[in-house]
Amino acid sequence: MKNNLPELPLGVTMGCPVGIGPEIILKYFFNRTEHSPVVVIGDLGVLEHVAAELGYANTIIPWLPGEHVQPGTLPVYSISDLSPQDLQWGQPTLKTSRAMVTCIEEAVALIGQGHLAGMCTCPISKISLKQIGSPYPGHTEMLAALTGIKKRFRMMMAGDRLKVVLVTIHEPLARVSGLLSRDEILDCIEMTAAALEDDFGLAAPRIAVAGLNPHSGENGMFGSEEKTFISPAIAGYSGAAKVSGPWPPDTVYHRAVSGDFDGVVAMYHDQGLIPFKLVHFQDGVNVTLGLPIVRTSVDHGTAYDIAGRGLAESTSLESAINMAFAIIANRTKRSIS
Repeated sequence: MKNNLPELPLGVTMGCPVGIGPEIILKYFFNRTEHSPVVVIGDLGVLEHVAAELGYANTIIPWLPGEHVQPGTLPVYSISDLSPQDLQWGQPTLKTSRAMVTCIEEAVALIGQGHLAGMCTCPISKISLKQIGSPYPGHTEMLAALTGIKKRFRMMMAGDRLKVVLVTIHEPLARVSGLLSRDEILDCIEMTAAALEDDFGLAAPRIAVAGLNPHSGENGMFGSEEKTFISPAIAGYSGAAKVSGPWPPDTVYHRAVSGDFDGVVAMYHDQGLIPFKLVHFQDGVNVTLGLPIVRTSVDHGTAYDIAGRGLAESTSLESAINMAFAIIANRTKRSIS
């Protein structure tokens, strides 16, 4: 992958300053073996404070757009001036919440200005977003708005062994059936196919579509959504991917992990994320589909309960950064081929 790294650095947003974001960033930087060009968008003082607490040698340096990333350093584009002594781990304030959002806004701006190749995000807090009156429930919706995307964006959970894309995301289970339609499912299939082709370099990806009901409805005995929405959506797909289903949800993930499929389209949140996290709990990556920029994220939250205790693992961040570089390389290859 070293030969395919872009000249521009990847931006890593710090996430919530009083969550585990600063810690996992430092653990990644000071323990990594491959020195790819990465810049942190965050708070220089907070990172220096956490580095001292963790006992890391201070090679953190300020970075400005256009500067070369120096090997062996942790370059930081500092967007706030928080006082570490005034912060309490796991206790977000208005200042930390605003800094958290500013990191994201600045990273998107820097990509648009040609200073970053893409972005990888550390975890943010929905409580913090609400605290400052943000209209967005999370990263995905905020990034869509910042990049001018109004509808076609989706969440993919990705790992080496399993990739899952969700038709519906954070919805009560009682609402899922009413939100499904042929067009919505077909759109998810098409976006999954495009991502597997463009971002993961698969020429003719094999996509399994999960049913909604037990045994995929058992010919209507346990539900009609498979006949009404899911099968028509599969039949309506006309691209290069090999799309099949609807498959029984209790077996399709085993088949995918065994190598029969390159990706699975799931009807709702837990139908996709329970099997995914069983396989990729430590190294799973959240990829936002449909954005004009590359964005990956860790597959975990702010972990306020362990923040500041030195217990957080940086495995998911490492996977997210590596996957971002791989996606950038694949998109570059596809654009020049």
